[in-house]
Amino acid sequence: MSAIFDKSTPGKSAFPVPQYDIPDFDPVPERFLGGPPDLIDVDEADVVRHYTNLSHMNFSVDTQMYPLGSCTMKYNPKMNERLASLPGFADLHPLSGDACSQGALRLMHDLARYLAEITGMYEFSLAPAAGAHGELSSVMIIKKYFQEHGERRTTVLIPDSAHGTNPASVAMCGFEVKEVPSTPEGDVDIAALELMVDENVAAMMLTSPNTLGLFDRNIRRIADVLHGAGAFFYCDGANLNALMGITRMGEMGFDLMHVNLHKTFSTPHGGGGPGAGPIGVVEKLAKYLPVPRVILEGDTYRLDTGYPSSIGRVHSFYGNFLVCVRAYAYLRRLGAEGLRATSETAVLNANYLLAKLKGAFHLPVDRLCKHEFVLSDRGLPNGVTANDVAKRILDYGFHAPTVYFPLLVEGAIMVEPTETESRETLDAFADAMLAIRAEADKDPDLVKKAPHCAPVKRVDAVTAARRPVLKWDD
Repeated sequence: MSAIFDKSTPGKSAFPVPQYDIPDFDPVPERFLGGPPDLIDVDEADVVRHYTNLSHMNFSVDTQMYPLGSCTMKYNPKMNERLASLPGFADLHPLSGDACSQGALRLMHDLARYLAEITGMYEFSLAPAAGAHGELSSVMIIKKYFQEHGERRTTVLIPDSAHGTNPASVAMCGFEVKEVPSTPEGDVDIAALELMVDENVAAMMLTSPNTLGLFDRNIRRIADVLHGAGAFFYCDGANLNALMGITRMGEMGFDLMHVNLHKTFSTPHGGGGPGAGPIGVVEKLAKYLPVPRVILEGDTYRLDTGYPSSIGRVHSFYGNFLVCVRAYAYLRRLGAEGLRATSETAVLNANYLLAKLKGAFHLPVDRLCKHEFVLSDRGLPNGVTANDVAKRILDYGFHAPTVYFPLLVEGAIMVEPTETESRETLDAFADAMLAIRAEADKDPDLVKKAPHCAPVKRVDAVTAARRPVLKWDD
């Protein structure tokens, strides 16, 4: 498909733009560009058809199953999109002032309370703009706490099953990262942890459920080990879709956490945004949360910055507000029973797929999973790899699962079906995976040279990332 610039023909738009009639007017674009800007000249029909055809070349959760492990790529209700587009929300200027923003402030105040109730945390801030931003803000809180208490702790512990953003957030705050190994069953190695925890450890970050899709059976013991040394226990809440309405992080012993509204609570996910990574903390850490905070005085809501121990602002204004509107609508629609059913269905769907696939693909840890599970390419014949499987599944009309993550599983194939897929869709995906496994035996080139039906065939992934070609000949 050609680029939109290739369709440009002088005069084709047939859309007259009046000439400016201001004497001695120097248009700013022309001054900087050395002449009129080189704009495309196409008619409306060509524009609509071009971008509609482009959209048909892509995958999306509106058209196909998107089993991207670790990312919770689920279908999001369009009703929540419409609510986030209401003029009172979408057109509200961030400098409108408290008196003109009571509805928006109440929504944020109530959403923070809902998240605290769901997770068992004392208080939430909605300011961070994504999960990694929530992690960074939380590590800043941990650092500020120890600074105020005159302690210089230098180390944060992170399991080998963690998301890659965890060590990055820790390093940005000046802490040393030490990796905690996992057992062959996918839990944190308690014996190793006990040897690593000392007076220099500020915290441990744990993804729960972890990136193997497993709930660590030693969480309360981990919390006791950390708290016994005066360290904090942080929960990476990216996988909350498996637990909400069933169990609460605060009751497990976690001291602070982030939540991904754009994964768990109804915002289309992908393309780099928008996102929101609210952070929740126990009571003794609440004074360090970012400002401003929404408070209720009598029957009036207002933004308050009067918290001298706060880590300060981490986002302009008050975070990604319309993501919060979608999450609020999602929570109000489902309620407590609906949230629990969401988690139970996500876990059921994952275990259903796991049971159908584990006989054909290697399963590193054979345990009841939560919302996702990890297979591997170990034992696939004829040199077929996880990457080959991921490319071939495109020909069957499904987006590829996550591959080569988590790093502790060689040749990982990570699948998360979410709660929004029907049994019929799950069966179709399982059938496709089993067909690929059979092809690996009988016709491996069919798999190793895939995809065959996609508009772009297999590419050099490294070169494509560094020097992308944005147009090509038909």
